[in-house]
Amino acid sequence: MTQTNITRTRALFNDMLNFPRGKYVPVDVAAGGSLGFARGVFAVSFDRDLLPVPGVGFFDGLPDMELKLDKERRTSWQAGTEIALGHLEADGEPFGLCARSQLARTISEWEAMGYKPMVGLETEAYLFQQDENGDWQPYDTPGAFVYGTGPQNDPLGVMDDIWETACACDLPIESMNGEYDNGQFELTMRFDDAMKACDDAFLMKTMAREVAAKKGLLLTFMPKPIAERGGSGLHVNFSFLDKGGNNTIAPDGGLSDMAKQCVAGLIHHHEALPALLATTVNSYDRLGEASLAGYWANWAEDHRLVTTRTSTSSPKSARLEHRTADCATNPYQAVTAVLQAAKLGVDGAMILQDAEDMDGLENTRETRHVPEDLSKALDILEKDESLRKAVGELYTEALITLKRDEFERLDGKTAKEVRDFYLPFV
Repeated sequence: MTQTNITRTRALFNDMLNFPRGKYVPVDVAAGGSLGFARGVFAVSFDRDLLPVPGVGFFDGLPDMELKLDKERRTSWQAGTEIALGHLEADGEPFGLCARSQLARTISEWEAMGYKPMVGLETEAYLFQQDENGDWQPYDTPGAFVYGTGPQNDPLGVMDDIWETACACDLPIESMNGEYDNGQFELTMRFDDAMKACDDAFLMKTMAREVAAKKGLLLTFMPKPIAERGGSGLHVNFSFLDKGGNNTIAPDGGLSDMAKQCVAGLIHHHEALPALLATTVNSYDRLGEASLAGYWANWAEDHRLVTTRTSTSSPKSARLEHRTADCATNPYQAVTAVLQAAKLGVDGAMILQDAEDMDGLENTRETRHVPEDLSKALDILEKDESLRKAVGELYTEALITLKRDEFERLDGKTAKEVRDFYLPFV
């Protein structure tokens, strides 16, 4: 998209609720490279209560933080507008609640070890339309099917518009297709370095929801918006390049020692990771036995019923795929958690358990699995000191505070009440 007559900059950052927070400013104001925001935005719950979240200066007047803008500007899907992303700082230091800053630190730690993290994110979402009463109902696609394309899967052409818009504003879609259930779609992003992959996913989700909204539809990345249908996940695919640009996951056709240690780290921290990867009450409706989601603490080669699926058939494109996360989670946070758990496996030279050799539907060798709800996941993360330190102690403390309040508000609510709570936002 050739941008002309740019009159404003849309400065954006992704918060712990996975909202695209930001503001519009004149281009010359954004050219200064820094914009102020209230830290208190990180203390605001879904229903706009202000909570004493660590790090926001709740009892100190909710002071400012600064969004330090990248010099590069991204192409917008809005006329006359450019997009600026950046890192948050407070008191001249990286702000501890900024997920993008935590990812930048994580990338630097891997690079100090001689590895460049490469990431590809698979996202899944449902479309909803309003009925005559204004209630949101699943998108009417009676002829839809898995891996479907064209009008049977998308009679209003919403995905066509998203594809065209993504191409116009340089968001690299790898593929797009109908997913398991009617009105459900998969939008897969191309592999890139970890930061750009998360930037692209963040902007793609924001753009896709806005394209759907202009058609009067709601595109939701909620993990399980329809109880009787399949869930929607965020699959984190990742690999590492060495200093020579070579993929280090399976250079000789089988998992390298480093890759085995990465998988071992993910399995070791399996019960604590969901608090960082599946961050809503609704997330745990998706995570269960035989769900094709990352439920069990296991792994295997090219097996979609395990949590960490390895793919080593091509040394050049070999990767690890972690399947627990969902798109209600901030992508920078999800990738940071996966890369840090993997790094803990390398740092500790952890030994990888045997691969899952059962079907994963009715039979599994593993007995460890994700916690049964968000509250229990938060309890386990609180006790996992090494993972909390790796991801960021202030960050995880703030997330736990925010999400405990969220769980307490929704505890005992019906599935529909939970759905209606999240649906407009996620």
